[in-house]
Amino acid sequence: MIDYQSKIYGLVLSGGKSTRMGNDKGLIDYHGIPQREYLYNLLNEVCDKTFLSVRDEQKDKLTENFDCIVDENKYRGPLNGILSAHAKHPNVAWLVLACDLPLINAKSITALIAKRDITKVATSYATKESNLPEPLVAIWEPAGLEKAISYMKTAGSSCPRKFLINSDAKLVHPEQDVVLHNANSLEEYEFALSKINK
Repeated sequence: MIDYQSKIYGLVLSGGKSTRMGNDKGLIDYHGIPQREYLYNLLNEVCDKTFLSVRDEQKDKLTENFDCIVDENKYRGPLNGILSAHAKHPNVAWLVLACDLPLINAKSITALIAKRDITKVATSYATKESNLPEPLVAIWEPAGLEKAISYMKTAGSSCPRKFLINSDAKLVHPEQDVVLHNANSLEEYEFALSKINK
């Protein structure tokens, strides 16, 4: 019998419209290659399988080097991509990374996996400053994603953070909060570049 509980699949969320940044955040080059490819490679090192989460119109523009899951558009917001992946592979946990995380690294990902608690809905990073879950830097358990489906049917909000705040999630703090920096604007992009260049 396959032990699905131990399996972790990686998911790079790259199907957003990137309206604040003005261009596709997944294509920004921070590390010598497009960001979504950089994150895909990081996850591929530690996960049983890895996928890019994309919109339907993005899939034809990708090379054959990536396994993709196309958004089903049953839900709103980032949970759309996560729950689309869960629908394809419902018995595995998903280590989810948003494509706007230029400072995340292999050490941080490995540390999150080491602290995974399969009895919780998810194991999520949280900054020490806010102590709020970062649902797009998290390992989502299959049972937790089933609960998220129920939540989306009745909740007024599609915010995955609100779901984790109101659920039994395990929070993990990184060594440095800066690894969770989101680059959604030009100013945040330039800040990330300054840290990388150091």
